[in-house]
Amino acid sequence: MSIMRLTGLAVALVVSLLFAVFVGDQGPWYFAWVVGTVMIILIAGAGAILLDAQDEQASEREI
Repeated sequence: MSIMRLTGLAVALVVSLLFAVFVGDQGPWYFAWVVGTVMIILIAGAGAILLDAQDEQASEREI
């Protein structure tokens, strides 16, 4: 398991280094775009989970 984890981290490192070399000065913009997109998806998912929990609670109170 440890060698697989190390291999995965090495691949992620190589991909990020190649990405940094290819995008050059535009790197910070792309990084902010990726981080912002991930944050929007996570916040939307958390909102959907909270809404579902509220709906379940409301339906339990009605019964």
